[in-house]
Amino acid sequence: MKVLVTGAAGFIGMYVAERLLARGDEVVGIDNLNDYYDPQLKRDRLARLQPQRGFTFLPVDIADRHAMAALFASGGFDRVVHLAAQAGVRYSLKNPQAYAQANLVGFLNILEGCRHARIAHLVYASSSSVYGGNTKMPFSESDPVDHPVSLYAATKKSNELMAHAYAHLYGFPATGLRFFTVYGPWGRPDMAYYSFTEAILQGRAIDVFNHGDMKRDFTYIDDIVEGVVRVLDRVPDAKAGESLHHVFNIGHHEPVALMEFIATLERHLGRQAQVRMLPMQPGDVPATYADVDALAAWVGFRPSTSLDEGLARFTRWYRDYKGPKQ
Repeated sequence: MKVLVTGAAGFIGMYVAERLLARGDEVVGIDNLNDYYDPQLKRDRLARLQPQRGFTFLPVDIADRHAMAALFASGGFDRVVHLAAQAGVRYSLKNPQAYAQANLVGFLNILEGCRHARIAHLVYASSSSVYGGNTKMPFSESDPVDHPVSLYAATKKSNELMAHAYAHLYGFPATGLRFFTVYGPWGRPDMAYYSFTEAILQGRAIDVFNHGDMKRDFTYIDDIVEGVVRVLDRVPDAKAGESLHHVFNIGHHEPVALMEFIATLERHLGRQAQVRMLPMQPGDVPATYADVDALAAWVGFRPSTSLDEGLARFTRWYRDYKGPKQ
């Protein structure tokens, strides 16, 4: 089948595109290659994809209404994996307009494209951040998510509501995935595991927020990709009485204390971190923990890669990517 992957030069997008290509699907990847973090990393990811048979890249911004309409009109896509977004909780405090354009306007353009092109299934990225200040653990899809603590979280919750409305009004299946702290090789430099690695190897102090009293449900990239592809293939069937819109958590369902995470990273790097303890950042939350029972019931999959194994793979990749001096 022919699949549109948005954010194809991004971390998750590259891996999803590779997985689809490996099984013989045709993939059209789009990305605006913005400079939220070093665009060279995005170009390097693309360099892995572009030689592969069946892959086409187009430099398109999802917030460009006319370009997106033309893309859907001529694309002949069967399904869409929408991963493009303005990411990052803290950056939303500095540049809120970027989130409105990419995550709201851009997502509306995706929904309109799917509607008019009669796409068989849209799978889109949501986020664990929608749970906001919830304290009941683990986070379940049935929990209320009406109190976001960042603009980023608010845009992701908005995406879920928009997708639900479009699925109801226009009858096309859409499935959202609430990702929990995705990490691994080729990951985003703004994420803690990446920036901590860089700082530790360069002998710089790392900033540890909430004085280290944090937990995260770290989810390895291979598990995320497996979940995305399984969900893409499992199209909701209205004739069977299934709702056309679903939202699922996808996380390792085993939160790790931040100080334990740092100790594991130190062991794989063979270096000790210099730690600067700081108070909680605005928009952040003390813990995340995914209940994945609904995902397991829907597609028969639970993420299983341990943090120890995942960080081992990441640190090997990081040293190889950055060169022998690291």
